[in-house]
Amino acid sequence: MPACPLPANESLRQRTLDEMDLLDTPAEHYLDTLVQLTQDLAQVDTVLISLLDQDRQWFKARVGLDVSETQRDVSFCGHAILGEGTLLVPDATQDPRFADNPLVLGPPYVRFYAGHPLRAGNGQAIGTLCMLDPRPRQLNEAQQANFRDLATLAEGYLQLRSLIQCSKDLRLEVDREQRKALLDPLTQLWNRAALELFQDRECRLAREHQQHLGVIYADLDRFKAINDNLGHTAGDHVLCECARRLRAALRPDDVLVRQGGEEFVALLRVKDGDELRSIAERIRRLIGSQPIRLAEGPLNVSLSIGCTLRADGEKVDKALERADAALYSAKHSGRDRVVYGTPPDTA
Repeated sequence: MPACPLPANESLRQRTLDEMDLLDTPAEHYLDTLVQLTQDLAQVDTVLISLLDQDRQWFKARVGLDVSETQRDVSFCGHAILGEGTLLVPDATQDPRFADNPLVLGPPYVRFYAGHPLRAGNGQAIGTLCMLDPRPRQLNEAQQANFRDLATLAEGYLQLRSLIQCSKDLRLEVDREQRKALLDPLTQLWNRAALELFQDRECRLAREHQQHLGVIYADLDRFKAINDNLGHTAGDHVLCECARRLRAALRPDDVLVRQGGEEFVALLRVKDGDELRSIAERIRRLIGSQPIRLAEGPLNVSLSIGCTLRADGEKVDKALERADAALYSAKHSGRDRVVYGTPPDTA
């Protein structure tokens, strides 16, 4: 397999990507929506927003693929960033650059590829919006124009995102190497260790904004049966899709964590318990709003939720315990419901 050449300005390109502080950050609802829309419009198996790091391509958003990164030296996107426009590969088995690529010879058996460069404000190509399919195909002019427009939206969002204040705040508290250890590789949510790290920060921000810190503890109903009956690949897909819906129901500044297995925790700043319950209900409804598409067919899922407000001066762990107890009550009351645990100072 021919080695993928590096851009002539690779050192500047890499420095630009590093300064944008996008790598190893949690997935985000807006980009999740964009790749889902691209998949729906193009009717392809996989759509990715791929960022080209030194020796890997890391996926900021993905649909149709359950891994968070692959090696750069086998990436199609490494070729795509070399050009100005869309790289189209109608059939990879007929293209000498890719015919013996392990991603063509083995899973995911790429045949069709389209990748459009995504650029930083200084013009450096930091990655691509790309789509893959195991079937050879062509794109007509209208489809190519739509794909370029979607890439423009992705590019604009990434540029704006690197400028927002919450990203600057995060950089001050957690550097990139720390973030790698704080992300769940399957769902691209924060993991349990991140929850402990961000607790004090969220308490401080709640005080500064004269708000309460709300805790949501959620658990997918009957998830073990999904793994037992459909297999762990289907279970992983369900977890990824539920994580996407959770991000859609929450706000950008809310801290969303995969606590473990099929359990999720969110820390969010709210004005009162009514607002917290309203958000929890929105999450519950969105999870069950439509079946999840699996190879085996559509699957209906539901979510049980316990939620509470942190009392003044209370440790977050105590509020988590109370939310967990409310979740337990939701499970034993019939599942697919929200139970609010009253904090001690208002009982």
